[in-house]
Amino acid sequence: MNKVVLIGRLTRDPELRYTGNNTPVASFTLAVNRTFANQAGERETDFLNIVVWRKQAENVKNYLSQGSQVAVEGRIQTRSYDGQDGQKRYVTEIVADNVEFLGSKSNSNSSNQSTSSNNEEPTPYDFESAPEPKGTDVSNNPFADFGANIEISDDELPF
Repeated sequence: MNKVVLIGRLTRDPELRYTGNNTPVASFTLAVNRTFANQAGERETDFLNIVVWRKQAENVKNYLSQGSQVAVEGRIQTRSYDGQDGQKRYVTEIVADNVEFLGSKSNSNSSNQSTSSNNEEPTPYDFESAPEPKGTDVSNNPFADFGANIEISDDELPF
């Protein structure tokens, strides 16, 4: 099984492109904190490349920007290509099946500038100084009843 679920913040604005047959594809880098501390007591961050296709790609471009918090559900994919120097290069990325917006574009630490499509290393995102999203009720835990029994009956179905 190849399944990935991540929650993190965008390190740059999403980049939207179109394939030869006009299919939208967006890419962005997601900063995800590790759940454990290193030997120095610091929590490290992983920077993961995310690829989103079709309508979700357009939504990602239109509604997300650097600093936006998202949940990504998808799969890990590795591909290869020949670099300009003739060397074979390998890329590992997350192909997103679902991107859930956890904070709005206006509430994130964003700039409305487009990023260029170069292969620079992403700049570290400062999670400590990121503004807390406004208007998000974080006291309401959607998983509070996780694991509770749910009663389902066929008698209530309309057909």
